[in-house]
Amino acid sequence: MRLDQRCIIDMIKQQSKVLDIGCGDGSLIDYLCRYHQCDARGIEVDMSYVTKAVGKGLPVIHGNADFDLQHYPTGGFDYVVLSRTLQAVNRPREVLQQMLRIGRYAIVSFPNFGHWTLRLQLLLKGRMPMTNVWGKYWYETPNIHPCTMTDFVNLSRKEGYKIERWMAIDDQGGRAPWERSIRLANFFGEQALFLLTR
Repeated sequence: MRLDQRCIIDMIKQQSKVLDIGCGDGSLIDYLCRYHQCDARGIEVDMSYVTKAVGKGLPVIHGNADFDLQHYPTGGFDYVVLSRTLQAVNRPREVLQQMLRIGRYAIVSFPNFGHWTLRLQLLLKGRMPMTNVWGKYWYETPNIHPCTMTDFVNLSRKEGYKIERWMAIDDQGGRAPWERSIRLANFFGEQALFLLTR
Protein backbone atom coordinates (compact mmCIF):
# COMPACT_ATOMS: atom_id res chain seq x y z
CA MET A 1 0.00 0.00 0.00
CA ARG A 2 1.28 3.47 -0.90
CA LEU A 3 2.36 5.88 1.82
CA ASP A 4 -0.48 8.31 1.16
CA GLN A 5 -3.00 5.46 1.50
CA ARG A 6 -1.55 4.51 4.89
CA CYS A 7 -1.95 8.13 6.02
CA ILE A 8 -5.53 8.18 4.68
CA ILE A 9 -6.40 5.16 6.83
CA ASP A 10 -5.42 7.19 9.91
CA MET A 11 -7.97 9.85 8.93
CA ILE A 12 -10.92 7.44 8.66
CA LYS A 13 -12.89 6.37 11.72
CA GLN A 14 -13.67 2.68 12.10
CA GLN A 15 -17.06 1.41 10.93
CA SER A 16 -17.48 4.29 8.48
CA LYS A 17 -19.07 4.21 5.06
CA VAL A 18 -16.37 5.04 2.49
CA LEU A 19 -16.30 5.68 -1.26
CA ASP A 20 -12.84 5.50 -2.87
CA ILE A 21 -12.73 7.34 -6.20
CA GLY A 22 -9.97 6.15 -8.53
CA CYS A 23 -9.48 3.15 -6.26
CA GLY A 24 -7.08 1.27 -8.53
CA ASP A 25 -6.92 -2.42 -7.60
CA GLY A 26 -8.87 -1.79 -4.39
CA SER A 27 -6.00 -2.10 -1.88
CA LEU A 28 -7.34 0.70 0.31
CA ILE A 29 -10.89 -0.67 0.21
CA ASP A 30 -9.65 -4.14 1.11
CA TYR A 31 -7.74 -2.83 4.13
CA LEU A 32 -10.63 -0.66 5.35
CA CYS A 33 -13.08 -3.57 5.13
CA ARG A 34 -10.79 -6.13 6.79
CA TYR A 35 -9.14 -4.12 9.54
CA HIS A 36 -11.26 -1.00 10.01
CA GLN A 37 -14.70 -2.67 9.82
CA CYS A 38 -15.74 -0.12 7.18
CA ASP A 39 -18.38 -0.41 4.49
CA ALA A 40 -16.02 0.62 1.69
CA ARG A 41 -16.55 0.57 -2.06
CA GLY A 42 -14.85 2.05 -5.08
CA ILE A 43 -15.14 3.52 -8.54
CA GLU A 44 -12.33 3.16 -11.09
CA VAL A 45 -11.95 4.27 -14.72
CA ASP A 46 -9.34 1.64 -15.70
CA MET A 47 -11.18 -1.58 -16.48
CA SER A 48 -8.11 -3.76 -15.83
CA TYR A 49 -8.02 -2.49 -12.23
CA VAL A 50 -11.77 -3.01 -11.86
CA THR A 51 -11.35 -6.61 -13.02
CA LYS A 52 -8.56 -7.22 -10.48
CA ALA A 53 -10.56 -5.70 -7.63
CA VAL A 54 -13.76 -7.57 -8.46
CA GLY A 55 -11.71 -10.76 -8.83
CA LYS A 56 -10.68 -10.28 -5.18
CA GLY A 57 -14.34 -9.92 -4.20
CA LEU A 58 -14.20 -6.16 -3.67
CA PRO A 59 -17.18 -3.88 -4.39
CA VAL A 60 -15.67 -1.83 -7.22
CA ILE A 61 -17.50 -0.54 -10.28
CA HIS A 62 -16.28 0.90 -13.55
CA GLY A 63 -16.89 4.65 -13.72
CA ASN A 64 -15.45 8.07 -14.40
CA ALA A 65 -15.15 10.64 -11.60
CA ASP A 66 -15.79 13.50 -14.02
CA PHE A 67 -19.23 12.20 -15.00
CA ASP A 68 -20.52 9.46 -12.70
CA LEU A 69 -20.40 11.03 -9.22
CA GLN A 70 -23.63 12.90 -9.87
CA HIS A 71 -25.48 9.55 -9.67
CA TYR A 72 -24.49 8.98 -6.04
CA PRO A 73 -26.97 10.09 -3.36
CA THR A 74 -26.34 13.20 -1.28
CA GLY A 75 -24.89 12.31 2.11
CA GLY A 76 -24.54 8.63 1.19
CA PHE A 77 -21.05 8.26 2.69
CA ASP A 78 -19.07 9.36 5.72
CA TYR A 79 -15.83 9.74 3.74
CA VAL A 80 -15.13 10.13 0.04
CA VAL A 81 -11.49 9.50 -0.88
CA LEU A 82 -9.58 10.74 -3.92
CA SER A 83 -6.01 9.48 -3.61
CA ARG A 84 -3.46 10.66 -6.17
CA THR A 85 -6.22 11.17 -8.73
CA LEU A 86 -7.09 14.88 -8.47
CA GLN A 87 -4.41 15.86 -10.98
CA ALA A 88 -5.76 13.33 -13.51
CA VAL A 89 -9.44 14.37 -13.62
CA ASN A 90 -10.75 16.79 -16.23
CA ARG A 91 -12.81 18.90 -13.83
CA PRO A 92 -11.14 18.88 -10.38
CA ARG A 93 -13.30 21.68 -8.97
CA GLU A 94 -16.53 19.88 -9.87
CA VAL A 95 -15.20 16.56 -8.58
CA LEU A 96 -14.46 18.17 -5.19
CA GLN A 97 -17.97 19.66 -5.13
CA GLN A 98 -19.47 16.23 -5.77
CA MET A 99 -17.27 14.61 -3.13
CA LEU A 100 -18.52 16.99 -0.45
CA ARG A 101 -22.10 16.53 -1.60
CA ILE A 102 -21.83 12.74 -1.44
CA GLY A 103 -19.83 12.54 1.79
CA ARG A 104 -19.51 14.34 5.08
CA TYR A 105 -15.73 14.43 4.65
CA ALA A 106 -13.50 14.44 1.60
CA ILE A 107 -9.95 13.12 1.80
CA VAL A 108 -7.70 14.21 -1.06
CA SER A 109 -4.08 13.29 -1.68
CA PHE A 110 -1.99 14.48 -4.60
CA PRO A 111 1.62 14.89 -5.69
CA ASN A 112 2.70 18.42 -4.79
CA PHE A 113 3.93 20.27 -7.87
CA GLY A 114 5.40 22.96 -5.61
CA HIS A 115 8.12 20.65 -4.21
CA TRP A 116 11.59 22.18 -4.38
CA THR A 117 13.04 19.41 -6.59
CA LEU A 118 10.42 20.04 -9.26
CA ARG A 119 11.04 23.78 -9.14
CA LEU A 120 14.79 23.20 -9.45
CA GLN A 121 14.42 20.85 -12.41
CA LEU A 122 12.21 23.38 -14.22
CA LEU A 123 14.66 26.18 -13.44
CA LEU A 124 17.86 24.37 -14.41
CA LYS A 125 16.68 22.10 -17.22
CA GLY A 126 13.65 23.97 -18.54
CA ARG A 127 11.81 20.66 -18.90
CA MET A 128 8.87 19.02 -17.14
CA PRO A 129 10.33 17.34 -14.05
CA MET A 130 10.66 13.63 -13.35
CA THR A 131 10.65 12.17 -9.83
CA ASN A 132 9.46 8.95 -8.15
CA VAL A 133 6.06 10.57 -7.63
CA TRP A 134 5.92 12.26 -11.06
CA GLY A 135 7.28 9.19 -12.82
CA LYS A 136 6.26 9.61 -16.46
CA TYR A 137 7.25 11.89 -19.30
CA TRP A 138 4.88 14.80 -19.96
CA TYR A 139 3.57 13.15 -23.14
CA GLU A 140 2.76 9.87 -21.37
CA THR A 141 1.33 11.11 -18.08
CA PRO A 142 -2.36 11.02 -17.18
CA ASN A 143 -1.73 14.12 -15.04
CA ILE A 144 -3.46 17.04 -16.73
CA HIS A 145 -4.01 19.36 -13.75
CA PRO A 146 -0.88 19.39 -11.56
CA CYS A 147 -1.25 21.69 -8.58
CA THR A 148 0.62 22.82 -5.50
CA MET A 149 -0.49 22.69 -1.89
CA THR A 150 -1.00 26.47 -2.02
CA ASP A 151 -3.21 26.12 -5.11
CA PHE A 152 -5.34 23.54 -3.31
CA VAL A 153 -5.68 25.64 -0.15
CA ASN A 154 -6.73 28.66 -2.24
CA LEU A 155 -9.36 26.62 -4.10
CA SER A 156 -10.69 25.18 -0.83
CA ARG A 157 -11.05 28.65 0.66
CA LYS A 158 -12.69 29.99 -2.50
CA GLU A 159 -15.23 27.15 -2.43
CA GLY A 160 -15.87 27.60 1.30
CA TYR A 161 -14.49 24.22 2.39
CA LYS A 162 -13.10 23.78 5.87
CA ILE A 163 -9.68 22.13 6.07
CA GLU A 164 -9.97 19.87 9.12
CA ARG A 165 -6.50 18.40 8.77
CA TRP A 166 -3.59 18.47 6.35
CA MET A 167 -0.12 17.03 6.06
CA ALA A 168 2.83 17.01 3.71
CA ILE A 169 4.84 13.84 3.32
CA ASP A 170 7.89 12.76 1.41
CA ASP A 171 8.15 9.65 -0.71
CA GLN A 172 10.42 7.92 1.82
CA GLY A 173 7.73 7.87 4.50
CA GLY A 174 8.62 10.94 6.50
CA ARG A 175 6.03 13.50 7.47
CA ALA A 176 7.01 17.08 6.82
CA PRO A 177 7.68 18.86 10.13
CA TRP A 178 6.14 22.13 8.94
CA GLU A 179 2.67 21.49 10.31
CA ARG A 180 1.98 25.16 10.94
CA SER A 181 3.20 26.51 7.62
CA ILE A 182 1.57 25.59 4.33
CA ARG A 183 4.17 27.76 2.63
CA LEU A 184 7.09 25.66 3.91
CA ALA A 185 5.18 22.41 3.44
CA ASN A 186 4.46 23.47 -0.15
CA PHE A 187 8.20 23.82 -0.73
CA PHE A 188 9.37 20.64 1.03
CA GLY A 189 6.45 18.18 0.84
CA GLU A 190 6.45 15.73 -2.07
CA GLN A 191 2.84 14.67 -1.48
CA ALA A 192 -0.08 16.46 0.14
CA LEU A 193 -3.10 15.15 2.06
CA PHE A 194 -6.16 17.13 3.03
CA LEU A 195 -9.25 16.27 5.05
CA LEU A 196 -12.08 18.61 4.05
CA THR A 197 -15.63 19.25 5.16
CA ARG A 198 -18.25 21.89 4.38
